[in-house]
Amino acid sequence: MQKKILTYLQLPPGGEPPALDHLSPFLAIVLAEEEVTELWQAEISRWLVASGCRYLLAWGKDCEAWHDMVEDAALEAFDYEDVPEEHAVIATWHEDEEREEVFWFAKHRAAHPSHNFKATVILDISAVGRKDDIEQAYADA
Repeated sequence: MQKKILTYLQLPPGGEPPALDHLSPFLAIVLAEEEVTELWQAEISRWLVASGCRYLLAWGKDCEAWHDMVEDAALEAFDYEDVPEEHAVIATWHEDEEREEVFWFAKHRAAHPSHNFKATVILDISAVGRKDDIEQAYADA
């Protein structure tokens, strides 16, 4: 069995995201620890879709808004026309769940009809990085 790539990325609100195209297609978990502007949230959502995010799990502050923004970015990428299945983005939000439950779902249940993900990106929207803690929590899920 091939080991999946886990990429932890801490991004403070308003921060500039790095290139992730080399991981495409990937599953992303947004840990929204801080409030962000709607404009930046839309920019990050477009970046995720353009980078190859095909499954998004949103958790934390305004997680439903993250879900909606990513879904809209996926439609926008195809001028609100039919999106080919391999480019479709499945998005979920997890408002009333523990972070560990979201990690477990991402590892054991999240599935896309066109992709078998080899990479997971944990996007930590936070002013403070928590790489070791988050990666350990994900490993334990």
